[in-house]
Amino acid sequence: MKKLLLIRHAKAEKETAGKDIDRPLKYIGMQDAAFMADRIKDEHIVPQTIITSPALRTKTTAEIFTDHLKLANPTSNKAIYEASQQTWLKIINQLPAEYDFIGIVGHNPGVSQILYYLTGEAREVHTSTTALIEFETDEWAAISRDTGKLTYYSSPKE
Repeated sequence: MKKLLLIRHAKAEKETAGKDIDRPLKYIGMQDAAFMADRIKDEHIVPQTIITSPALRTKTTAEIFTDHLKLANPTSNKAIYEASQQTWLKIINQLPAEYDFIGIVGHNPGVSQILYYLTGEAREVHTSTTALIEFETDEWAAISRDTGKLTYYSSPKE
């Protein structure tokens, strides 16, 4: 069985003088990310590894999660930044086979789109939301439309 934890980055600054990819988290975003990391730890939902978009806000969110969950530093995948649904599926299908449970920190609308594509469940994915999807397969490459079951969904707003 493969498990995927989708994590939307925490609340970021709206406008900065630099590029979108360099937007930092707001203080409340850092608090929300820590809160959600602790929540999933309490629920025993701890991935083996976390992969993140290279954007500052996703990297910081991923670092907060790995710190709270006592995981190795997150790895970065540039394809996650501004990924379409098709790109998300390609990323998931190519995840490392040695892991059965991976967390991915990404952006909307991609997180919402791939959640719906994989599970058929339309959810509003606020910042810092976590969604656990379980698949009845041992191969990441076998994952496609409606092959996943949403088994956990939570956000700081709940």
